[in-house]
Amino acid sequence: TYTVTPDQVHQIVHNLHHDPFEVLGCHPLEDHGKVKQWVIRTYIPTAQSVTVLIPGDRQEIAMTNAHHPNFFECVIEAEEPKIYQLRLTEGKHERVIYDPYGFKTPKLTDFDLHVFGEGNHHRIYEKLGAHLMTVDGVKGVYFAVWAPNARNVSLLGDFNNWDGRLHQMRKHNNVVWELFIPELGIGTTYKYEIKNWDGHIYEKTDPYGFQQEVRPKTASIVADLDGYQWHDETWLEERRNSDPLSKPVSVYELHLGSWLHAAYDEPVKTLHGEGVPVEVSEWNTGARFLTYFELVDKLIPYVKEMGYTHIELLPIAEHPFDGSWGYQVTGYFAPTSRFGSPEDFMYFVDQCHLNGIGVIIDWVPGHFPKDG
Repeated sequence: TYTVTPDQVHQIVHNLHHDPFEVLGCHPLEDHGKVKQWVIRTYIPTAQSVTVLIPGDRQEIAMTNAHHPNFFECVIEAEEPKIYQLRLTEGKHERVIYDPYGFKTPKLTDFDLHVFGEGNHHRIYEKLGAHLMTVDGVKGVYFAVWAPNARNVSLLGDFNNWDGRLHQMRKHNNVVWELFIPELGIGTTYKYEIKNWDGHIYEKTDPYGFQQEVRPKTASIVADLDGYQWHDETWLEERRNSDPLSKPVSVYELHLGSWLHAAYDEPVKTLHGEGVPVEVSEWNTGARFLTYFELVDKLIPYVKEMGYTHIELLPIAEHPFDGSWGYQVTGYFAPTSRFGSPEDFMYFVDQCHLNGIGVIIDWVPGHFPKDG
């Protein structure tokens, strides 16, 4: 028989448990070695009542809260775990969600963590960060962050009103915290709530995130990097089969934010159309940054006319302060949102290659700010 202890409830309620999956979610109740029942537990600090819904069986089971006003549980009859939903009553409102603790499939393997620990995992960005996934037929986002010295880590975002109690992460192999949250998608803003052993709480952006908000906001944004269709196969093949030491090279180095500006009231042009320049960064009075899309029309013809073979961009990894010119990195895997989305940046690089221009990107790992 699997029972919950008062200490376990206390740890969940006060966000102190290193593995909430040990308590929350669906767990077997054994009867003489056979499993005929499962206990489902959830902690929803905003809910007055919770009902378990099993869509496949059209069942509804009311949960009780004997241990704590917001800690709910119920028992279901089944020989194997079920995919279930939770119907929450919060004040005058009701909503139905999938329970994040009902999905236990990790994306990181022990081999990933072993190679990462050696410093030899050269594609760790495919595992850490935020990634769109489908688990047990349900779409959502898998989050993973390396924080070996943290006491606890939670996810924050608009999806939970920035409440760190709702999506507590699991510590995997003592180094990485992870959680799959169903029904989240592209465009979701999020941060990690990091609690240290002294009880201090820090809200941090995702160092492996692919996109961030335009400053002064600093949340990460769930992005899909697989949607852009590249067209530079010919250029890449030529580069692969040529000797760079036998050709002339002429590099034009520039900072995208100061090379050329547009009028502030001029509509912003992106890969997906025009928009109002609300947050596309004022550089000075009456001016704004060009977007990656607009730079294709302005920069590429100039570089070709001047006879350059390459452009070199001052750091374009995400950074909070315009005056740093990119030498203040907060997201190594996120091209700065000042000039557009990651997909817009892909378009910019693609068009450079299609016009015979190589792209060199400055990378400044020594300038990582540690403040909140």
